[in-house]
Amino acid sequence: MRAFSRLLASLVVLAPLLAAAPASAADTPAENTVAPLPDDFLWGVASSGFQSEGSNPDSNWLRYSESKEHVGNAVDFRHRYAEDIALAADMGVEVYRFGVEWARVEPAPGEWDEAELAYYDDVVRHVLDAGMKPMITLNHWVHPGWVADQGGWKSDDTLADFTAYAERIVQRYADSGAMWVTFNEATLYVYHEIDNGAATWFDAPWIFDRIAKAHNAAYDLIHEANPDAMVTSNLAFIPLSPWLFDAAFIDGIRHRLDFVGIDYYLGLSLDNLTAARAVTGELADAQPDGIYYALRYYANKFPDLPLYIVENGMATHDNAERPDGLSRTEFIEDHVYWIQRAAEDGIDVIGYNYWSLTDNYEWGSYTPRFGLYTVDAVTDPDLVRQPTDGVAAYTGVIAGGGVPGDYEPVVRESVCSLIDPPLSCLVPAA
Repeated sequence: MRAFSRLLASLVVLAPLLAAAPASAADTPAENTVAPLPDDFLWGVASSGFQSEGSNPDSNWLRYSESKEHVGNAVDFRHRYAEDIALAADMGVEVYRFGVEWARVEPAPGEWDEAELAYYDDVVRHVLDAGMKPMITLNHWVHPGWVADQGGWKSDDTLADFTAYAERIVQRYADSGAMWVTFNEATLYVYHEIDNGAATWFDAPWIFDRIAKAHNAAYDLIHEANPDAMVTSNLAFIPLSPWLFDAAFIDGIRHRLDFVGIDYYLGLSLDNLTAARAVTGELADAQPDGIYYALRYYANKFPDLPLYIVENGMATHDNAERPDGLSRTEFIEDHVYWIQRAAEDGIDVIGYNYWSLTDNYEWGSYTPRFGLYTVDAVTDPDLVRQPTDGVAAYTGVIAGGGVPGDYEPVVRESVCSLIDPPLSCLVPAA
């Protein structure tokens, strides 16, 4: 991430060129004939266990949170899952992504908590009863405290322990028709372990190797239990040099992927260098057309695999207006528009998850608010789910199979996208 920051900073020298940049297509009227997405396109919402459940057992991240804003009860999905699943179903959502917390179901080596397994049984049951497909994440950056004590992913024991945990969960839910995410954003998982002092950069190559082997083992277990299952390890899309981050992990598991899961949050272009703000926790200006170039990059890289936007979402700081002035409605509709453009251009994109259904604990702070439903986890003891404008917007998008054909994006098309240079700059969207 520090290298990424330096690369972003170096682009600032190009800023004077922007004054002479040509007007974008969005500055002049244009005939727009974007088509709806197909009926089998999957619309989802995403969440994670540690960030939303509360009542968290001992884990690496519970320990990390002690030196940050304390996680507390989060938004208490652990006890309010029925309510949240119903809120998603009311919007017409078809896929509900959630995580099984390894630390919750195996609090000590080889000891399985049947009450907590029964809790996840009921989560899956509620998702299915609501007419949605579960998307189950096996590891969303969190492992049990006893795994942390043995060195986390620095230890070969963790590979064996994770495989045993994965086998238990896979066998339990193989018949649910679930889609599976083995590891959430493996590159950032390793980065946060280093940033929180649990590993060093020297350890990183061996950690990535173990996580890749763990993914491969889980993939095989899932397909032994259900040959038709769809499995991925979603990746955090980093603009400018995605190939560099791919080399750390996704390239090593490319033959055990059924679809490419992409998390897209940040864009980069000659007229939008604000992604550098994200390094310091500030909000970058949205660049919706970047999602098109991210999809095109992976369509070219993995031509035989379908693509799925596993996470895409907009943060505010405690619901204050964003620096770019964008509303959640505008954010959702603009990004979906560019997904429709990608599909029209022959890119095999099969689904989209908004991150997230509710506000949650954003890895050290409750200040970033991503939720379609906002929840004040710090001062509201009732943790009331308050709908944002995004609820109506996403409901409408799902019902319409996307935005209307005459939709005009609010955010103008970028000048020389640096999502995947030089192609994204030299060959813009048609």
